[in-house]
Amino acid sequence: MKVSKEEKLFMRSFFGKVGKAIFDYNMIEEGDRVLVGISGGKDSLTLLNVLASRARSQKNNYTIIAAHIAVDSLEYEVDKSYLEKMCEELGVEFVSKSISFGEAVDKPMCFVCSWNRRKALFEIAKEYNCNKLALGHHKDDSIVSLLMSMMFNGTIAAMPPKLAMFDNTFELIRPLTYVTNAETLKFSLYKKFPLQKKNCQYEKKTNRDAVAELLNKMEELSPEVRSNIFSSMKNIRKEYLP
Repeated sequence: MKVSKEEKLFMRSFFGKVGKAIFDYNMIEEGDRVLVGISGGKDSLTLLNVLASRARSQKNNYTIIAAHIAVDSLEYEVDKSYLEKMCEELGVEFVSKSISFGEAVDKPMCFVCSWNRRKALFEIAKEYNCNKLALGHHKDDSIVSLLMSMMFNGTIAAMPPKLAMFDNTFELIRPLTYVTNAETLKFSLYKKFPLQKKNCQYEKKTNRDAVAELLNKMEELSPEVRSNIFSSMKNIRKEYLP
């Protein structure tokens, strides 16, 4: 199928931003074994496609493995056969694991789910000898996390592009840290990623969605608000803080 000039330009820019993030933070090195967590959503599938494409280049010498964590205790469904087929076409090994857990008394369900998914991914990474875990968080996710930390926790913290863990023996990386939600959506539309069969019942019951909507409203006042907030995390004027 013929690719339009607009799509070619967009893909070139998109891959360039991901490549710049990987270079700026030295996210992936020669010989790395990178586990990519794929939920079935647009962000994780975008990440998998980009990293798998980069791994095929002769100048890059690293291995990509994809892992999907299914949660039996939640009412949602992804097309697992599609994930398997995509990984086969990309030349990426696919690993799937099912987990189950109950609700916590003092923690939101989304936090509990995220924590258990992450734990399962760490276990798979260890089993497959992966030294890095790549997650599909993008620039908007980092901005929203910063605002949530300030609004609800009274702290300044977000999602670092690279985080050393387990006594510096393992790293969590976020190669999409320079691209926006709108850009991953556009990427997914060009690639024709399918929607999930059934969304999670807790998906729209979090403060994260409310803060994301607040960010949209802020953008009406300042069109550059996303870039400015993101840049502010590396431009802290300590002399003007308490």
